[in-house]
Amino acid sequence: MEMPLNIYEQQGKNTRATWLVILVFIIFFALLGLGLDVFFLGFNPPDNYFPFATLFAIGVAGFSAYISYKDGANPVISATYAQPVDISNFKEKQFDNITEEMAISAGLPKPGAYVIADPDPNAFAAGTDQSNSVIAITTGLLDKLNREELQAVVAHEISHIKNYDTRLMTVIAALVGGIALLSEWAKRGFWFSSKSVRKSKFGKGGAGALLLIIWLVAVILAPIIAQILAMLVSRKREFLADASGAELTRNPLALAEALKKIEFSAEPTRSISYGTAHLCIIDPLGRRLNNKEGIVAEIFSSHPPVVKRISALREMAYRYTVPK
Repeated sequence: MEMPLNIYEQQGKNTRATWLVILVFIIFFALLGLGLDVFFLGFNPPDNYFPFATLFAIGVAGFSAYISYKDGANPVISATYAQPVDISNFKEKQFDNITEEMAISAGLPKPGAYVIADPDPNAFAAGTDQSNSVIAITTGLLDKLNREELQAVVAHEISHIKNYDTRLMTVIAALVGGIALLSEWAKRGFWFSSKSVRKSKFGKGGAGALLLIIWLVAVILAPIIAQILAMLVSRKREFLADASGAELTRNPLALAEALKKIEFSAEPTRSISYGTAHLCIIDPLGRRLNNKEGIVAEIFSSHPPVVKRISALREMAYRYTVPK
């Protein structure tokens, strides 16, 4: 049986995973760029050996990763139109106080507290370092949860920050956006530069045509594949954050009740886009696939089934209450 990781081992694992994910995405960018060079820019080594598009694509990947590290949570905050808490508002001030309480309990600097004007309850944490992270919640979450449940959600997000999940997921969010942008450029390049395929020796013959078809399919599927990678990473971290958050509050049932209320809300969280959905405590897009099991769900769902998460939290509560 695999032994659970302590907090320092988990932090180290997430730091290594961050660099591995960046490497995988850079390779992905390079392959997309290489296809542009070969099929549209006449890249025929040794006659023409300078891969302009490949270097440009690697540059886009590196720039996306650098910006995500440098700006931390700012791009995600801007994309969701989140605003700093208004301390004159009782509920928002309470959220700010809870954030400070949970940060002290976890031994972390207080994250920035932000509110998103959206009636659907949801929350996420973002940032690349424990000192520049933020927690954002929707107005719907403030309205639907009591103080204990809100505290449990904040503890869950604090756990993501402490485990460096937010660093990994924020970088992934930036790279997923870069992949989507490069894929769109590649598709446009195909339509406007298709004649140049004939200039390349790689574009001639059956093998060249097959390679071109494979590359075009990869271009079309690139944003989907990138998002699947993001989902795979996200899904494996929700159970850990649930458990770590429950340990902070010593109240697993509060998080279980909060998850139930969030899950059974009527609408998707419209303020949160597809590209940042993997950051949230519950899938903001309301996809039913997240509540299913099996290989398809394992590949395409961004979060583990809420029923399984609630069951695990109730089991934790049972262990806390049973006399030893």
